[in-house]
Amino acid sequence: MAKTQKKKRSPARTGRRSTAKRARGSARPSRTRSAADPTDDDAVREELVSVLRGGHAHGTYENVVANMPADLRGQRPNGAPYSPWMILEHIRIAFWDILEFSRDPSHVSPDFPSEYWPADPVPPNANAWNDSIARHRADREAFERLVRDPANDLYAPFAHGSGQTLVREVLVAATHTSYHLGELVVLRRLLGAWPG
Repeated sequence: MAKTQKKKRSPARTGRRSTAKRARGSARPSRTRSAADPTDDDAVREELVSVLRGGHAHGTYENVVANMPADLRGQRPNGAPYSPWMILEHIRIAFWDILEFSRDPSHVSPDFPSEYWPADPVPPNANAWNDSIARHRADREAFERLVRDPANDLYAPFAHGSGQTLVREVLVAATHTSYHLGELVVLRRLLGAWPG
């Protein structure tokens, strides 16, 4: 077998800066912070708020839950295990639980899975869908305030947890919501209730 020689990567391709031209003993240039610098605490907090709000490569909560026909909210299409109502309420309950765990050391989570999902696929009344949306928005705003407050350490493990941090809980809340919003989009498509 012929041996192949590995090419030496240039500094531009590896992302490393060449030090060859720097005079021996000279100091490295100092870094200045900018709003986009990930070491800037305020910038990190704003990025976390952005993650809580969703969007980017995913549908936002507001877009996915908007204009859902009332007569389809309790339907389980094609043998699906959940209705749109069940997913909407599950998102709200789980998000609320993560928020409360993050800000209240005495919080007791609901029993899983029975208290994280509504038993009935149909909303209990005509206002339930919009009430769930309003409660989720209020909880999200509360989570945003928690994240923006510089008195709350983003990286320190909670005294009442098992290693969880505020950053971790924001990411859990955001990814959990995003996952179930994707399910809700699929259900809406199956029900013929997805725009476009």
